[in-house]
Amino acid sequence: MSGSDDETRQPLAPWVGIGLVNLATLTWASNMTLGRWLRDDIGPLTLAASRFLVAASFLAVLLRRLPREERRLGRDRCLLVGMALSGVVIFTPTLYLGLQHTTAVNATLINGTGPLITGLLAALLIGERMRQRQIGGAALGLVGVVALISGGRLRFWQGMESSTGDLIVLVAVALWALYSVLGRRAMERRSALSASALSALLGLPALLVAAAWEIARSDFTFRVELLLPLLYIGIAPGVIGFLSWNSGVRRLGASGAMVFYNTLPLYGALLGHLVLGEPLGVRHLVGGALIVSGGLWATGGDRGGD
Repeated sequence: MSGSDDETRQPLAPWVGIGLVNLATLTWASNMTLGRWLRDDIGPLTLAASRFLVAASFLAVLLRRLPREERRLGRDRCLLVGMALSGVVIFTPTLYLGLQHTTAVNATLINGTGPLITGLLAALLIGERMRQRQIGGAALGLVGVVALISGGRLRFWQGMESSTGDLIVLVAVALWALYSVLGRRAMERRSALSASALSALLGLPALLVAAAWEIARSDFTFRVELLLPLLYIGIAPGVIGFLSWNSGVRRLGASGAMVFYNTLPLYGALLGHLVLGEPLGVRHLVGGALIVSGGLWATGGDRGGD
């Protein structure tokens, strides 16, 4: 199935889009939780390559069921290569590099700038107008992220200083925003499955080379007990997450979908509490309510098209 205006203009399309992008951020939050659990067992490049090796394998099987024109790069080749580089090859290593030089708190807060960066890139690169509701929703969601992280304590800001790590994480957020914008344009002529599969397949070789380099420089040894979590990381975040996100972008637009990227710290806090036993308090509930409200406000009255 190729991209069409009829699908994105159905009355329920925005609500379907909301569900899809939230499913994507939930799977990615579970990936972060599992990634923390595996951090002493497997390096970031190897983990990323394993994830996309599994994901690309599943996506390749699904891709074979699509019409021939959907399986080809065609005139979207530049967009798909851009998606592969920005969302598959560079984004995750860049984020991990930033986390080596800044705190997870800083990195999570910086991710709250994603909707605004996406809206600006969408306006500059593909002429997608960022509506006032989307600006307001992004701002409200950002307030929710701040409340979630800071707990309303002003002294929290006294320990935050600009650093190289913060700038690297900001670059990572911009890379994901670029992936979403390029995906929006690519999916004007092809399905979310086609765009997700081809970009993953294009980016996989570079990740495999990077993983081989990392393994050669480390003492990593594969163990059977790693197989199940690696399969999950490949299937849930790698297949379900990417397909859901790109389908949501198709319905809501890049800037509309990116508003819900702010649900990542919310879902991450919930999963951290349930799986890792991390504390969950009032600030998480207040911040989560603001994040969800911002997303609903941003998409209210929208019918998914430009």
